[in-house]
Amino acid sequence: MAIRNSRRTFIQQSTLTLTAAFLGLSFNRKNHPPLLSFSTLGCPGWSVDEIINFAAANDYQGIELRGILKQMDLAKVPEFSTAENIRQSLGKLSDKKLKFVDLGSSTALHHDEGAERTKNLDEAKRFIDLAQQLHCPYIRVFPNELPKNKAHDEVIELITKGLITLGDYAKGSDVTVLMETHGDVVKIADIKKIITTANHPKTGLVWDPVNMWGITKESPTLAYNELHPYIKHVHIKDAIVTDNKPVYTLLGKGNTPVFEAIDILRKNNYKGYYSFEWEKLWHPEIAEPEIALADYPKAMASHFAK
Repeated sequence: MAIRNSRRTFIQQSTLTLTAAFLGLSFNRKNHPPLLSFSTLGCPGWSVDEIINFAAANDYQGIELRGILKQMDLAKVPEFSTAENIRQSLGKLSDKKLKFVDLGSSTALHHDEGAERTKNLDEAKRFIDLAQQLHCPYIRVFPNELPKNKAHDEVIELITKGLITLGDYAKGSDVTVLMETHGDVVKIADIKKIITTANHPKTGLVWDPVNMWGITKESPTLAYNELHPYIKHVHIKDAIVTDNKPVYTLLGKGNTPVFEAIDILRKNNYKGYYSFEWEKLWHPEIAEPEIALADYPKAMASHFAK
């Protein structure tokens, strides 16, 4: 009888443990919604205060800085130009329980050695310095072009060397340099070669799955499987893509596999930000930020609730 009771007790306890684990899993999924940010590329007419207030009012947790009032060199933005102004800006951010999550530079790493390359690398270094002051973990750089008059591998090497140079500059800081999957460098093989050859603890990737798929048609699942150890930040957008040309739409209104990318990130417990990149500055014809940036958290909440 004692053996039978012990067995019954074991089964009951095991059942309770499994039930608790299941409920805990459900609880964690329910109570850990995705971290959302938006790029200020989407609101080129807004001041820093307008950006912060809108983000707080619309269920965002972070802000990705990509120009303010069309000034793309963030060090020249008054709110970030002095130590006192930075302190005040960070205070406003903290009051709204927000963070700066990425600084988007215009740095391109494909240039030959010379003045243009030095100019681009110097810009990225300024952004690293500013990110440190803003308590921002990442800056973004571009790979960017694969000029047809140069050997492919030669350009890949230039991009890789530039990434290493910036990673070295970031040593001793709290900032990591992320290369976006952007421009001509959107094939999985090219991106993987650069990031694995660089093999630097202060470098990683901004994954833009729609940028990649829109040109290569390589699936987000395949891209994630190859690149996931290096993905630190993600750009989310949707579009109707015809002949490799995107017409940007609100999330869920396009024909891209953006939700395939979101789902594989979610499945694998991605802990970073899903940052909405609404390219209003470059495409003034698309919807106003009051519409698009307000829609994104709702679309993401609806998808994650499924």
